Amino acid sequence: MSPVKINRPSKKKFRKALRNSMTAAEAVLWKSLQRRQLLGHKFRRQISIGRYIVDFYCPACRLVIELDGNAHFSHNIDVYQDRRTKFLQKQGLTVIRFENQELKENLDGVLETIKRYLK
Repeated sequence: MSPVKINRPSKKKFRKALRNSMTAAEAVLWKSLQRRQLLGHKFRRQISIGRYIVDFYCPACRLVIELDGNAHFSHNIDVYQDRRTKFLQKQGLTVIRFENQELKENLDGVLETIKRYLK
C-alpha cells in the first residue's frame, strides 16, 4: 500500500475556507492546541488526509481529533463517518471525536482526554 497523500493541492482552497470559517467549538479547541501548548505537541488544523479533511492533526502522535457539530447529525452521516474513520485508522492514525456540546461544557475534560492520547 502506498502512503496516503497529505494536503492534496486539489483541496487547498477548501482547507483554507474551512480554516477561515471555523466553528465556535473549533476556535475554542484550536486556542488550546496551537503553538505547542498541549504537552509541547504541534497540531495542524483542517488537514487533508487522502480524500478526507480532518479538523485537527498531530503528526508526531498520528492523532486525529474530530469535532462533531450539527452537520455531523444529518441523515446517513453515520455511514460516512464510519467509512472515514476506518480509512484513517488503516493509515495508522488514531481518531478521537468530541461533540461540540461536550467541548463547550467541559473543555478541561476534553483536553485531559487528548493528553492521554499524546503520551
